Amino acid sequence: MKDKVILVTGGAGFIGSNFIPYFLDSYKYTKIINLDKLTYAGDLSNLEEISSHSNYSFIEGDICDRNLVEHLFKVHDFDAVIHFAAESHVDNSIKNPDAFIQTNIFGTFNLLDVAKNCWMVGANEFKKGCESKRFHHISTDEVYGTLGEVGLFTEDTPYAPNSPYSASKASSDFIVRSYFHTYGMNVVTTNCSNNYGPKQHNEKLIPTIIRKAINGEQIPIYGDGKNIRDWLYVLDHCKGIDLVFQKGKSGDTYNIGGYNERDNLYIANKICELLDKAKPKQGSYKEQIAFVNDRPGHDFRYAIDASKIETELGWVADENFETGIQKTIDWYLNKYN
Repeated sequence: MKDKVILVTGGAGFIGSNFIPYFLDSYKYTKIINLDKLTYAGDLSNLEEISSHSNYSFIEGDICDRNLVEHLFKVHDFDAVIHFAAESHVDNSIKNPDAFIQTNIFGTFNLLDVAKNCWMVGANEFKKGCESKRFHHISTDEVYGTLGEVGLFTEDTPYAPNSPYSASKASSDFIVRSYFHTYGMNVVTTNCSNNYGPKQHNEKLIPTIIRKAINGEQIPIYGDGKNIRDWLYVLDHCKGIDLVFQKGKSGDTYNIGGYNERDNLYIANKICELLDKAKPKQGSYKEQIAFVNDRPGHDFRYAIDASKIETELGWVADENFETGIQKTIDWYLNKYN
């Protein structure tokens, strides 16, 4: 019996580079081919720990390159695709929406269509031996728009994206859905809340707070700092992805969230308190917090109801925000030192 071969896209990014080592460690007879364009958000140093792993290969390339994707499917005969590759920074999507439309919409279509052609003869008809081949699409809770002070996003919440980023992700979710309903393709989608943890790009909120704090710079907080996110430790997310990939019902969507709602000002204050202990200086790091003009169309609150993945698949988050943020700070202090 041959080893399973899985195409992971965007595996040099934040979540992908946490997922690949976790997955290789969990499944000894699985080979992973990591296809990543290595834009500013992809960093091969994130994967140093497995760079010489016998079951891991890296290919630099773009999911929008149809010839490349077809060639890879032909050569490797993939058993599955786990699709992380995406432009994902909201501020960048406001300045440069074009890249988000290209990668997130067209790139997802490209992968899906090549996979369908390789695995299926026609609608609802798989090629022999391809019946269990699966396409797992990784998405975000931002497709649901924004919440008021109460309520949670469920898998049945209507889509209402508010930024070019979330609109491009919503579109990609719908394309994946259409390939299930039109062709009977074996797809699953996961929508996650805000991830944090090791290997996150410097531009994101938590690494920015840590970096600016220890560099003695102003710590910028949008608006009044009251925007709320539901925070999910990245390794908990990886475990959820794995469960849905292995056991999720074809055609279904699963929300993965940490039940850790915190506003941005709390996050900044908490990190500063922990840094005051870990790397003390004269005065508190909190003195560096400064409020800056809010971003356009800034969603007020996101929060996920993860009860479906919990009850159907038995997922449970191992970290709460306070345990996860301590691990995260330790990792970044090590990196920045």
